Amino acid sequence: MAQHLKIFVGNTFVLKFNAILGGFLAVCLALNAQSPVPRDTSFALYSTFIKNKKKYPEISMVSEQLPKGVKLKKDITYCSIGQRALKLDVFYPAKGTKVLPAIVLVHGGGWRSGDRSQNIALAEQLARSGYVAVNAEYRLSTEALYPAAVHDLKAAVRWARTNAKSYKIDTSKIAILGFSAGGQLASLIGTTNGNKHFEGGDDCCRNVSSAVQAIVDLDGTLAFVHPESGEGDDSKGKSAASLWFGFSKAEKPELWHEAGALNHVSRGTPPMLFINSSVARMHAGRDDMIKKLNEYKIYSEVHTFPDAPHVFPLFHPWFNDTVKFTVAFLDKVLKGKS
Repeated sequence: MAQHLKIFVGNTFVLKFNAILGGFLAVCLALNAQSPVPRDTSFALYSTFIKNKKKYPEISMVSEQLPKGVKLKKDITYCSIGQRALKLDVFYPAKGTKVLPAIVLVHGGGWRSGDRSQNIALAEQLARSGYVAVNAEYRLSTEALYPAAVHDLKAAVRWARTNAKSYKIDTSKIAILGFSAGGQLASLIGTTNGNKHFEGGDDCCRNVSSAVQAIVDLDGTLAFVHPESGEGDDSKGKSAASLWFGFSKAEKPELWHEAGALNHVSRGTPPMLFINSSVARMHAGRDDMIKKLNEYKIYSEVHTFPDAPHVFPLFHPWFNDTVKFTVAFLDKVLKGKS
């Protein structure tokens, strides 16, 4: 009898233990699903500054001090994908009653690293110049593969249009600007105006247009499958682009082709500004892009900084001219100034 009782108690204990363990594992999995993916911090402002200082002794950091007359609203959720809340910051002129053009800013970092804080100085100066600057994050390749970032940023444009009244945005005049990987994304978003394939499946402001009326590409590639492209060299390990697409260029060339803005130019493509470094592979396909734009009589501008590093938009002595060229272009195509 005692032996049977011992077995019964032991089995009961095992059943209860298994139930507790199962519940514990379920909680862990649920918490893990809600936890943010660890960020790749390989592309950061200060380390990039130090890296370039030896070759470019004139380089210096740009101040991030909110200009007088500019307001800031931070950490606004513009779209939620499951448990993931995508954030943006809005920099806007404090005074004035008339509506203003807006510009969505997209940071660089090889689709894998970087963050929106790297665009703070540029957003501040654009707001100081009479624009509503919407500085948005997006899911990187450590979190979601292509085309998730495109879907996110289209949602950011839709958010800007939906919240136009709160920030005095002219919904007919929204531009997108990006640096490096952000330039590639900005160009792709602008050349796919109205293309439902790139809108994504989220419900964020779905009934609002994601079309933009101007594109500013700061050293972002226009084509992945192109003689000038340096993206996709996996000979020394997976390239940033391969990690973003989830496939090498040889494995899925059609996917790489699809992500090139050059392959989407049409009569509906908005005016484009290209500001480039001396590193030609960073703006692969640009000249062919301009030829296509010219065929459709779409306005474009090119400004190049001879001998400048790829990271020129983030540092002095190139930052102020980057702002100047950008504002002059936007004033021309969005405000009608000559």
